[in-house]
Amino acid sequence: MVLLAVAALLAVVGIVAIVAAVVLQQRPPAEQDAGVLPAPPPPVTTTSTTPAGPPASPPARIVVGKIGVDSRVESVGLNPDRTMEVPAKGPLFDLAAWYRYSVTPGQQGPSVIIGHIDSAENGPSVFFRLGALAPGDTIDVTRADGRVVTFTVYATRAFPKDAFPTDDVYAGTPGPELRLITCSGSFDAASRNYRDNTVVFARESSPPLR
Repeated sequence: MVLLAVAALLAVVGIVAIVAAVVLQQRPPAEQDAGVLPAPPPPVTTTSTTPAGPPASPPARIVVGKIGVDSRVESVGLNPDRTMEVPAKGPLFDLAAWYRYSVTPGQQGPSVIIGHIDSAENGPSVFFRLGALAPGDTIDVTRADGRVVTFTVYATRAFPKDAFPTDDVYAGTPGPELRLITCSGSFDAASRNYRDNTVVFARESSPPLR
């Protein structure tokens, strides 16, 4: 009887351990909140609204080897209330998406690509591990014209959504940069949204496109 009781206890412990392991696998990694954000550059007076750099070509694919991302890139715009759209539920939900009102990769300024962190239905999404990126990690973005632009991360930060640093993320930059954005932080059950955003800041490290 004692052996049966011990065996039953071990079975329960084993089940608990398996459940705990599964739960832990569903948690985003710890944030690598490192690096220094540059001050936004001073405004430049110009008569042209065309970004400097190569001709425009939207991103078609993004590869982030460190966190296992290899995704087709769709596009998003603005909602009627002027907030940014996000990939809607459906076949495009787990893909990265370029904010079409930002520059295309390789042009002067920040090109913005967003992605979901997870969903209740399907678990981890495309940018689930975005917070694990640290300075020195690289990101490859293939444009629709076939050109590949490589960016190197210089900072990864998490910000409360009600204190989002719009200028740091969207303001013009001296050269081509990239912003990757997803949700993060604690989950607000009432609004069914995460309270924070994680933003990866990167600058072009491949030879400039012409």
